[in-house]
Order: sequence, then C-alpha cells, then structure tokens
Amino acid sequence: MEWLHGIAKQSPETALFLSLAMGYWVGKFQFGKFQLGGVAGSLLVAVLISQIGVSIDPGVKSILFALFIYAVGFDSGPRFFRSLGRQSIKEIILAAVLAVTGLLTVILVAKWGHLDKGLAAGLAAGGLTQSAIIGTAGDAIAKMGLPADEVQRLQANVAIGYAVTYVFGSFGAILICANLLPRFMGRSIRDDAIKAEAELLKGAPVLGPGQQLAAPEIVGRLFRVGGSAGKTVAEVEQTSVDAGVTIERIKRGNALVDVAPTLQLQADDIVLLVGRRAGVVRVAERLGTELQSSSGMDLIMQTRDVALKNPAYTNRTIGDIRTATAASIRHGIYVPAIKRDGAPIPMTPHTVVQSGDLVTLYGAEQDVKRVAKEIGDVVISSDKTDFVYHGFGLAVGLLIGLLVVRIGAIPLTLGAGGGALLSGLLFGWYRGRHMTIGNMPSGASQLLRDFGLAGFVAAVGLSSGLQAIETIKTSGLSIFLWGVVVTVVPLIITMLIGRYILRYDNVAVFAGALSGSRSANPAFGEVLDKAENAIPTVPFAITYALANVFLTLLGPLVVAFA
Repeated sequence: MEWLHGIAKQSPETALFLSLAMGYWVGKFQFGKFQLGGVAGSLLVAVLISQIGVSIDPGVKSILFALFIYAVGFDSGPRFFRSLGRQSIKEIILAAVLAVTGLLTVILVAKWGHLDKGLAAGLAAGGLTQSAIIGTAGDAIAKMGLPADEVQRLQANVAIGYAVTYVFGSFGAILICANLLPRFMGRSIRDDAIKAEAELLKGAPVLGPGQQLAAPEIVGRLFRVGGSAGKTVAEVEQTSVDAGVTIERIKRGNALVDVAPTLQLQADDIVLLVGRRAGVVRVAERLGTELQSSSGMDLIMQTRDVALKNPAYTNRTIGDIRTATAASIRHGIYVPAIKRDGAPIPMTPHTVVQSGDLVTLYGAEQDVKRVAKEIGDVVISSDKTDFVYHGFGLAVGLLIGLLVVRIGAIPLTLGAGGGALLSGLLFGWYRGRHMTIGNMPSGASQLLRDFGLAGFVAAVGLSSGLQAIETIKTSGLSIFLWGVVVTVVPLIITMLIGRYILRYDNVAVFAGALSGSRSANPAFGEVLDKAENAIPTVPFAITYALANVFLTLLGPLVVAFA
C-alpha cells in the first residue's frame, strides 16, 4: 500500500486518468436495464482509489468543470436565448420546488436526527451538492453571537457533514436523473431526445455520422434526348420552374458542348439534369431515355454554408427573392436549408430571411462561388478551433464567476462554473450570429464535454472520498444515511411535481431540467451522454442558473430554522 501511496503522491494525475479508464469500463456493465454510465463509474472508482491517499489540487477541478460547462453553454447558446420567456415558467417553478423541498427536508432531518445547525448545514451542502452553502452557512453561524469555541465547532461540523454526504449527493443525483426518471416515465432519454430534436428541426431528418438519405432531395440524372429534341435549354428548365431543374452538362456525339440558355437540344444528345427530385421526375417524362452512365459526364457538386450579409436579400421572403432575383444569378443554385441561431427555419415562400442566417448552397463550383460572393460570407468547415475566441470566452466566464452580489449579509456568486456557463451561452449566441468567427468542431466540443465532466467528477472522488469514508468510520453511518435522505427526497418530490403538475412529458427535457434544478453537474453529464444530442442542455441551463441562487440561500435559512 505504501508504494501505491508513493506513486499517488508523486503523480496524482496517474490516479485521475486511472479513475477515468476504469470508471468508463465499469460504467459499461449492464444489470438488466440499469447501466451505471461512465460519469458515475468514474466517481465510484475515484472514491475507491482515494483510499490510498491522493491529493488533487482544487484548481484542477475548477479548470475541468469550466471546460465542460463552457462547451455545453457554447453549443446551446442560440437555442437558450430563443427559449427564454413565458415558455421557461416550468423550469423556474421546478428550480423553486427543489429548493423549497430541499430546505424542508434538511429541517425535518435535523429535528428527527437531533443534528446541530452545523451538521444540518453540512448535510444541505453535501446532499444537495451546493458547495456555496458551506460559506453562507459558516457566515450565518459566525453572526449568531455564540462563544468563539462553539462557532468553531459548528463550522467544523458543516465541513464534516459536507464531506460525508457530498459523494452520494453526486452519485444519487445521477441514479435518479439518468436512471430512475426514464424508468418512471416509461421511455428512454435517447428516444425522447431524438423526438425533441426532430420537432426542433421542423421535420428535417436527423442524420448521424455515416448516414445519408436513400432518396436525397437534390439528384442528378443522365438522359439521352428524345422527345425534347428541338427545344432550347431554357425551355426544358422552365418546364419545372417551381421545383427547379438545370441542365449542367451536354454531350453531342463524343464532344462536350457549352451549355447556354438558347442552345437547342438535338436527338441523341446526352444531358446531365440536376435538380429537386420532383422537378427531375416531371422533366424526365418528356426529356428522353434515362442512362446509367456516360463517359465525361461526371460533375462534382459542392455544398457551402454562407452567412447572409447583403442587405439586398435580407428581410425579404423566400418567394420574393426567388421571383425577383435575376435568372443569371440563381441559375444552377439550390438552397436545401436555411438556419437561424443554429436551428433550421421553414423553407416556405412566406418565410422572411434575416441578416446572419446561414444559407446552404448546392451547385457546381463556379455557380456556388458566384452566388456566395453575391449574398454574404462563406463559412468554411474546419477542424481547427478558434482558440483566440474561446480562450477569451473562458477568461470572461471565469471573471464573471468572481463577481459577488450581497443580499444583506448573504453573498451570491455564480462561481467559476456558473460564470463559464453564462459566458459559453453568450459566446455561442454570438457565434450563431457571426458564423465566420469562433469555430469549434463538434469533435473538439465533445472532447471538452466528456473529459471536462468525467475529469471533474473523478477529481471530486479522489479529493473527498478518503475523508468521507474516514468520517463515516468515526461518526457512524447515521450522518451518511441522513444525507441520502436529503439527496433523494427533494429529487423524488420535484420529479413527481414536474410530471403530474408541471406536465413534463419529454424525458430528455425533464432530465435536463431536474438535474439543473439540483445543480447536479455529474447527473447532467450522464443525461447528456445518454441523450447523444444537446436537447437536455437548454432546460438545464435555465434551472442551473436559478439553482445557484436558490440553493446558495439555503445556508443561512438552515442555520436559522434547523
């Protein structure tokens, strides 16, 4: 054991990464329908490894969690600000319900367990995983006018109660939010996350890596001209002007000829017809015989995202733009999708486009370049992260976390996590409006979320596990069991109120809101992992921000009423 302790002391980062590796391995085991998951597994393994004695710098936890929560906020910024308003009332009520039930549970536990004010406040801090309660409760105890030795004893008891209950406070929230809630609702987080994302995308298909539509909207087909011989290129294209088709390439004999609107097609010409499927099918009936292939008729098409900037095209309907724009500009260009703040908008003739909308262009290279230059700035897909933008974003978030607002004698602060979340939301929203800056590839964002959260949870287990186990050995299991009650009861009550009174019916949305109302970061990470998309993030961001205020206020209230 001594040699293990020596290794952990000399290289605590080894214990951290070992906790991650073994934790994710343990998290893969499935017991019936129950699966622990990588985050909870990392916490459990870290507590076990902590018994050899591991010292983790608190700054490591702050950095890892800041990375995780900033990436979460950045990905959800545009959707978050769209969701604010009357539609957020359920999240506000849910956060308030958990704070009130948490306070009442702690007061009742303190009465039934004959706990002093210090232990009661420690149970609130650890069982509800709100470390700020330690500070607010300690300040309240200091102002009670008690003898100095009694103040010191009660403040020490706050730390003891916190140390004993914090680990299960994190672990229990994971079990309830990521495992019990889906079973209670009778549906999986992943299924409801897919359903919510489909509704958000307004019917657009959600494709994963390596997936594509069997029948794409825009197609290219080869024809040998028959019935349309004698017609000009423009006449053929106008046959389906509403659905949109273009002749991109023509071969006459064995030679390619220049495509021009006035060019007359001849019998046995081979043409490459590109357009929306409905238009291609309509033209195909008259054009001629479809061919499987023909040498020299291959054409590479491009897809480019362009941030709309030209005022000539903003604040106008799609139908107006389509009819008023010169044919020479729009010829050969198709717009499969338009996004605003990261979400698709309906492609109807009455839809108004705005400056900053992300327009997806599809067409031949020269056509795409021509139209992109006309309407705005091309957003180049890149594997590189804009560290200037995101480094500044994280710095701003951490500085916001240092701000303290006092309500009477009670200090309120977002902390590093809350500041990084707020900054991530703001910088994500700004990126949604200015797509040429602030790039963060999805792989980089996923790494920050996964490593940041799992590393944070493992660091918590390594730094708190040994003290918690030793305190349980000396003080007995009673404090730990009371902490279990403080963790479980408010979450269960809030879950029931959310389901039957607030009428949450989407498991992914509900799980995000519930974990946020408890400021249960590890639980949210597990929910996000199970969802495999960002659907739980917006309700989490709203309730998390409120929970940082509501739960912090519990410190002096517990001291006053326990």
